[in-house]
Amino acid sequence: MWFIFSLLTAFSWGAADLFYKKGTDSNDPYSHIKIVIMVGLVMGIHATAYMLFKDLSFSPMDMVKYLPVSALYILSMAIGYIGLRYMELSIASPVQNSSGAVTAILLFIFFTHEIGTLEIIGLIMITLGIIGLAILEKKAENEALKASTEIIDKKYQIGFLAITFPLLYCLFDGLGTFADGIYLDELKLISENSALLAYEYTFFICAVIGFIFLKFIKKQSFNVFKERDKGFAAILETAGQFFYVFAMSANAIIAAPLIASYSIFSVLLSRIFLKEKLNGKQYAIIIVVIAGIALLGLADEL
Repeated sequence: MWFIFSLLTAFSWGAADLFYKKGTDSNDPYSHIKIVIMVGLVMGIHATAYMLFKDLSFSPMDMVKYLPVSALYILSMAIGYIGLRYMELSIASPVQNSSGAVTAILLFIFFTHEIGTLEIIGLIMITLGIIGLAILEKKAENEALKASTEIIDKKYQIGFLAITFPLLYCLFDGLGTFADGIYLDELKLISENSALLAYEYTFFICAVIGFIFLKFIKKQSFNVFKERDKGFAAILETAGQFFYVFAMSANAIIAAPLIASYSIFSVLLSRIFLKEKLNGKQYAIIIVVIAGIALLGLADEL
């Protein structure tokens, strides 16, 4: 089932990425905080409903135990949300989209794993495909910037920011997923349900802090019912997180790069719903990644 859970995670996060892009206002300096609030709110609601529905008991100590993982994930996501304001330079960076490969390498180095030939080929195809697609998107963005007749804000042209946001995202997300692999798969330090609840309630606390900061310190207006795109993104992000913990608990070293292919789903969904055009090279890379995913599915059945 880890393969199905991985695909569901990738699809959910790919769709979430679509709404993140739609819901981010580059002129709003608090856009990333608003996203954190929406995601944390939905995760808090889901955690409570899931706990009651499954009749689970939850100890606040699980939040403390799982805090290193939660902190790395939430930090990487906050950095990613900030980076959305610099979309022309950061969102399609190949560095950011390679965090799954970083996790797989770390797990392979520090823990003993037997990986079959089909799995190795599939992982290589997916990882190279993700990086290749990101490079093409970055190239297209650079061409669009050069062709633009509008004056581009300097903050979108600073190379340091272009490197820093995706690099930090890749670092913290890769370390977070590596830590998750240790907690859920390698050492079994926490159960899937406890990890899910701990993470979602930690994110909810961050949302509360963000709301207090935005509403009472910065005196900014904020209405959750008017943040439709951010709300859809939050729902899809939470759905992906639900499937993610079960995928990582079963086969972290393979699931991590597979889940990182969510960028492929994001591109496909952008083509369908935002009518963005894809060229032949992009279609070719998508086919390669899908073939890599199919190989992992085949290897799982053998």
